[in-house]
Amino acid sequence: MGTWSVGPFCNDDAADWAYELEEAEDFSLIEEAINAVLAAGDEYVEAPEAAIALAAIEVLARLAGGPSEQNSPSEIADKWAAEIGMTPSAELYHNAHAAITRILADDSELKELWQESDEYDAWHSNVLALKARIPS
Repeated sequence: MGTWSVGPFCNDDAADWAYELEEAEDFSLIEEAINAVLAAGDEYVEAPEAAIALAAIEVLARLAGGPSEQNSPSEIADKWAAEIGMTPSAELYHNAHAAITRILADDSELKELWQESDEYDAWHSNVLALKARIPS
């Protein structure tokens, strides 16, 4: 996975996903991203699914009024969130919390990859801050 920062859109998988979001007319793409992590159940969560889910959850945080730093990688999500004119369901927010918990678990490839880097603490803090910006 090409990654250039700890931000949720600062990796190849999430950036590619954002281009798909640009065409979305509802929350189905966000739901799919979150459900891909939840569908792993007790199995290993692969890094691409986790990275995409974090980007999707960041979009939910932006819709809830809690955006993180806005930057070039997040421009598509910022624009989409500003134009969608819909409110996510409580269930979608609940699933977002569950997905973050799952991504931070020991059987998460994304977590393992970040643990191998010097930026793990920054990434972990960023994910926890994202979770705090999602309504419960």
